[in-house]
Amino acid sequence: MTPVVDEDRSARGVRTPEIGRPVMKKIVFVDDEPKVLEGLRRMLRPMRSEWQMSFAPGGAEALETLAAEPADVVVSDMRMPGMDGAQLLAEVRRRYPQVVRIVLSGHSEEETVLRSVGAAHQYLAKPCDPDLLKSVIERACGLREVLTHDSVRKTLSQMQSLPSLPQLYLDIMEELRQPDSSVKVAGEIISNDLGMSAKVLQLVNSAFFGLRRTVCHPSDAVAMLGLDALQSLVLSVHVFSQFGEARRSGLCLDMLQDHSLAVGSLAKRICAAEECDSVTCDHALTAGLLHDAGKLALAIHDPALYGQALTLADSEGICHWEAEQRVFGTSHAEAGAYLLGIWGLPDPIVEALVFHHRPGECRAVEFTPMAAVHVANALDHEGATQADGHQPSCVDGEFLDRLGVANRLETWRQLHRAHAREGALG
Repeated sequence: MTPVVDEDRSARGVRTPEIGRPVMKKIVFVDDEPKVLEGLRRMLRPMRSEWQMSFAPGGAEALETLAAEPADVVVSDMRMPGMDGAQLLAEVRRRYPQVVRIVLSGHSEEETVLRSVGAAHQYLAKPCDPDLLKSVIERACGLREVLTHDSVRKTLSQMQSLPSLPQLYLDIMEELRQPDSSVKVAGEIISNDLGMSAKVLQLVNSAFFGLRRTVCHPSDAVAMLGLDALQSLVLSVHVFSQFGEARRSGLCLDMLQDHSLAVGSLAKRICAAEECDSVTCDHALTAGLLHDAGKLALAIHDPALYGQALTLADSEGICHWEAEQRVFGTSHAEAGAYLLGIWGLPDPIVEALVFHHRPGECRAVEFTPMAAVHVANALDHEGATQADGHQPSCVDGEFLDRLGVANRLETWRQLHRAHAREGALG
């Protein structure tokens, strides 16, 4: 059966910074139920001026559509005869790595979620609120403007996970093999690892879990998943991985991990000192933990090239993100924000990642997790500078002036010194 394409299209599109001319976002919806496709067509009719939509009744037809004309996003049901959603999205991942892959399914069994873990970026449940579906698709397309480097974006779109510290990987494997394994212990292990934290947050914040709130702390995500699902993820699906190929880049994962934990903890303390609410504090903690996720992503994308960036930073005394920009044409800030954005992590976390080195480019006019992560990252780098003489990552004073909090910087420095002393004693 030939896929049905919506022919009623407006000439008005959206502008992207890469080419500066109107384009239509191309979305392919896949479902074996004709009534579901017809319902999607009616529900999304107002988007015809911005989206070029195709409606395919199965996996084979969807692949025909993609072969004829590449798409930006594929939204697929899971249970379909012949080629099911997981198989389709895995094939899309292989053939068209730049395409954002979204599951839209009425089946929320654990097995369904786990089968789609490697193939899908995000997971939505039927019936899906029209505004939510539109928002998820618009956000996925908008992230292309954050990371404009095509080859890097294709590599990142294929990533199923970020690598973990070898010892923490072994620790979580050992804990989950115990007959009396503990959610609390597993949560503590995962909370101390950048890669594993990102993955459990991606899964728990999917619509399959039906949560009415965003989960932004890795320990909470582990508790929501439960040990059975976590064991399947780690021992069967192998969604976590050790730091292997990227090691050739020269990136020290232990140092990155220590810095990330320090920034997350300090960012949360800064938010607490500014009397932010608990959700903002948790967002700051997680954003701080994940703020350098893009370094792992770039090191996996091209270890040799990332090694060149590290060498350039050392030889010229410049920050890593500046060296990355010169070598890759993008930095870990954009790479991390793109990856975690298409994984569906909350906007405050993605915003913190993309702007943590250049907060002045953000339109924020109030204190947010991004501001806390920027300051915490800069202060932790200042502390490292005093120890080893490397180039510091400076606090953006003009940005703090705009927020009206520049006079709080010394207080935050005292928090950092106290935090560093606690770490030394611990």
